[in-house]
Amino acid sequence: MPLPQDRRLGILLLGVAAGTNIPTPLLLIYRDELDMSSTSLTALFGVYALGLVPALSLAGPAADRWGRRRVVLPTAILSALASLLFVTATASEPLLFVVRFLQGAGAGAVFSIGSAWLVETAHRAGRTSGARTAAVTMTGGFAIGPVVAGLIGEWGPWPLVLPYLLHAAFLLLTVAVAWTVEETLLTPRVRMVGAGRGPLRAGTARTALLVIAPLAVCVYAFPASAVGGIPVLIGFPVAPVALTGLLAGMTLGMGALAAPLQGRLGARTAPVAAACGAVGYAATAAAAAVPALLLLAVPAACLLGAGGGLALASGLSRLPHVAADGRLGTVSAAYYGFAYLGFATPLLLASFSAYVDVAALLAGLAVVCTLLTAQQARARL
Repeated sequence: MPLPQDRRLGILLLGVAAGTNIPTPLLLIYRDELDMSSTSLTALFGVYALGLVPALSLAGPAADRWGRRRVVLPTAILSALASLLFVTATASEPLLFVVRFLQGAGAGAVFSIGSAWLVETAHRAGRTSGARTAAVTMTGGFAIGPVVAGLIGEWGPWPLVLPYLLHAAFLLLTVAVAWTVEETLLTPRVRMVGAGRGPLRAGTARTALLVIAPLAVCVYAFPASAVGGIPVLIGFPVAPVALTGLLAGMTLGMGALAAPLQGRLGARTAPVAAACGAVGYAATAAAAAVPALLLLAVPAACLLGAGGGLALASGLSRLPHVAADGRLGTVSAAYYGFAYLGFATPLLLASFSAYVDVAALLAGLAVVCTLLTAQQARARL
């Protein structure tokens, strides 16, 4: 029996997601090889998000005009190319930033439009699980990449080459799997009729900006804090590359495990996601303040990962309710624009840590997430 088309797209999303965090555990090797500072490391982690700005601003409208396939498949190939370019950038810090930027551009277009394509494909097949499938496959991919890279980086051959080659080969295979998925956009005639309409349904702008957008930031702020902040700002005493990769895998793996709970939690998914962030940040603050409590960073990272996965599943399930007909691509791109703001969190933590204790910064984030939990609990969508 052939694999359903929405599952094929899920495999593609998993393949692209697997590459986005391959550099994470390898940051510690880059630091030693290129004598990079902690601020440069977190900036390299976060410059990925800058690549999203042109990607998201162009991909959404382009996908709503010319179709999902014409945007997703070429940008997935761009993601494979970015992995290959990392191999050539091992001796140059500026080139690493350029390639990381390109990786963000490719991944941003695939995630935003690919998830919309998957949701629409599942809906056409009579399934309502499209949002959960997209969330699970993306967070699952986020988890697989750093674990493999961390293990190779610590104990394997060619630590700054082999992880990227493996990913490029795997991603090209997933592109082949998704190549025959059908287009879901309406016919050109219908698209032109609705071309002048806004991307949101009437009366939903307030909900989109005040309810969906704030939680969207948490999608990547939570796991990025654990994956890009803890290893650099708190550190591990032994096998740092492997432990960083494993911590990233656990964090993002918890997101993949938590995302399917959206089907049971329903409207409670959003406040539960924010609550995971509040507790996760509080535990991370304790680990940063008291060295003897360093092991708290592990369950804290798992909570932050679970919160990110739940926030993603909640947001993707909400988007069809606020997007105008034929404009899900644009709305999805805007949603990911807010989500990827969260990637700046480790850089902000590293920058402000020169003036404010890291534990105090993390405690402040815990307070913000507590307020967000209350706000999301009152929301009706």
